[in-house]
Amino acid sequence: MKKIYLLPVLLAACAACARPADDNSQTIVVWEQEDAQVAPYIDSVFRAFEGLPGNAGIKIVRTHYQTEDLHQQFQAASLAGVPPDLLLGPSDTAGLYAVSGFITPLDGLFDFSKFNGPVVEAITLDGRVWGVPVSNGNHLMMFYNKKFVKSAPKTTDELFSFCSKDAKRFKLDRCIAFDMGEPFWLMPWLGAFDGWPMEGKKPTLDTQAMRDAINFYLDLKYEKKFVPMECDYNCMDSLFKENKAAFIINGDWAISGYQKHFGKDFGLAVIPKLSATGRWPSPMVSGQYFMISSGLKSEKMGIVKRLLEFYTSKENQVRQYQALTRLPALKEAAFAKEITSDDVSRISLDQILKGRPMPMATEIRAVWDSARNYLGLAMNKKMDVDTAVKRMQENTDKKIEEMNR
Repeated sequence: MKKIYLLPVLLAACAACARPADDNSQTIVVWEQEDAQVAPYIDSVFRAFEGLPGNAGIKIVRTHYQTEDLHQQFQAASLAGVPPDLLLGPSDTAGLYAVSGFITPLDGLFDFSKFNGPVVEAITLDGRVWGVPVSNGNHLMMFYNKKFVKSAPKTTDELFSFCSKDAKRFKLDRCIAFDMGEPFWLMPWLGAFDGWPMEGKKPTLDTQAMRDAINFYLDLKYEKKFVPMECDYNCMDSLFKENKAAFIINGDWAISGYQKHFGKDFGLAVIPKLSATGRWPSPMVSGQYFMISSGLKSEKMGIVKRLLEFYTSKENQVRQYQALTRLPALKEAAFAKEITSDDVSRISLDQILKGRPMPMATEIRAVWDSARNYLGLAMNKKMDVDTAVKRMQENTDKKIEEMNR
């Protein structure tokens, strides 16, 4: 049996893991890691479900966590025997939850043939399906401010030409904002250099492509000075919203918020082709999923099944696109005129087609942890790129070996 790879904090009791006082067979507890702008839509579907005929007394309790906090809290709560009933999030941690026994396989409970094949594939491990798809995508794209840029650059040469000439004219703090400390944002560029972090379940980090991608980052940061020197997600989001950066690379989850903020000045496009290689950046693609805790009480399964079928109905999948600009996972909804007639869906789908499925293998967790650490050391010039990439691979291999003992 695989050993669960846990941070020390997970072994401690945590008050945040406590269930609501009114927890009973009519209360469904949901934990999620969505942006704040997504919460009103989630709650609107939950309230609509509670109001359906025959659902009197059903209560859905939603709790939000930051991404890493959710991983830690869910594992801690599962070990303590007090997990939430449902988890809403992307597929990248589902593999770890699956092999650890924290979530339950859903084959036979739902008709997955109704959903788009690739989005189901991204939540499939060892022939079992571990989540109900809510959306198709969860991918990075490029957004731009039309106050500064009238049309999107198609190549990095075009992008960098604007950054060299026009960014100073507009007195921008930086030309492009994105989270250079998170390896998820590195993946499109790694793909553009003909690399990828995994082949099957084998990490492939010690490669020339990874060296080229990190050197590309360093050039943007220190030589060209097109990106902020130090900037996390909140920082990049603020720079873009405050008109201090003309471009941002962010996920499809942010589209609706930027549309509301910028109005007619909001522009979106695929990430420009990397001129140095002639290849398109390939962001990771999956979706958002509801995962069912293996600790779910049997008497709640009927409610949960009805809730997830309601949440992913054609009507709600179309509503989700209208509210959040997220492509539906349900095949039938993807052909609705409200979606097919929209330029945003066309561009988002174009980006998806240039992406690659996010690995669900449990080994991806070790990839993220090691890549984040050594990418940070390289970006802060505390370690040379060759050493950082070598140790990134070695540390990942070591973590995987520990996980599999």
